[in-house]
Amino acid sequence: PPPAGASPGSGALNPFDRRLKRKQKNWAALQAEPAKCDYLREEVRGRGRWRGHLQCCGRTFPFALDVGSGKGYIAQHLTKETVEKLIQVDIAENALKNAVESEIPTVRVVADEEFLPFKEDTFDLVVSSLSLHWVNDLPKAFKEIHQVLKPDGVFIGAMFGGDTLYELRCSLQLAELEREGGFSPHVSPFTAVADLGHLLARAGFNTLTVDTDEIQVNYPGLFEVMEDLQGKYILCMGESNCSWNRKPLLHRETMLAAAAIYQEMYGNSDGSVPATFQIYYMIGWKYHESQAKPAQRGSATVSFGDLAKIEGLLKGGKK
Repeated sequence: PPPAGASPGSGALNPFDRRLKRKQKNWAALQAEPAKCDYLREEVRGRGRWRGHLQCCGRTFPFALDVGSGKGYIAQHLTKETVEKLIQVDIAENALKNAVESEIPTVRVVADEEFLPFKEDTFDLVVSSLSLHWVNDLPKAFKEIHQVLKPDGVFIGAMFGGDTLYELRCSLQLAELEREGGFSPHVSPFTAVADLGHLLARAGFNTLTVDTDEIQVNYPGLFEVMEDLQGKYILCMGESNCSWNRKPLLHRETMLAAAAIYQEMYGNSDGSVPATFQIYYMIGWKYHESQAKPAQRGSATVSFGDLAKIEGLLKGGKK
């Protein structure tokens, strides 16, 4: 359960209704045609970032944890050569019951991503794909992931970034300001990329890498965007808004105004409109004495001032 005080009155500290999110994900896990519902997760998995990061590690991980595993999107990509045993954790029991079978021996645990029920120094690898943007306390979640990792263990994750659905958010806000004199959030808040590296470092991770990618989907118009996001796609994915301060409905006039703004500001030449999903990919290691260490301050043998001479030396070499 969420911590005491997780209510609309404490939305500043707990922006998301975790009980509602659990219901949404349980409902999503029971829907038919999962391939249509999970297209974003499949796209993120299929772009090869997980394979690349794991191959760069160059090792086999005896014990791994998948945080917010859902139906096992990452497990489909893992092999016995990379992971020997896997624990899948998700807040929704229906997602775990309907998880895709993997060749890796797997144990499934129903638990909240914000409160991992594992001992310190347990896992060699922790992965997470498109689930951490729903936790109320992201710094705490990163600290818990760092805590359950063994020294020299690695965390590899992906989550939605701050520019996700910016076209939709901007159009709705401008329309509400014009028609209703104010606006409320209809798309959940996301973390900025500038903050992500700091949060990982504060949690204790080192040798950090954070990069971004964008997935763009084109629709005939705003109403089709809203239908897919609220209906057969995002609700099926369990990605519908669960913010405490979400607005229950939108007036028709506001929607019509938003549709016109969306088309005017972001419309493509063929009449369609784009919906952008920004993805952050991150990798961080838990400290171990065997890891490479930065050189001591003042131990450099070349001055940065000498870099200005490189161009001249290269030109001279060509001659």
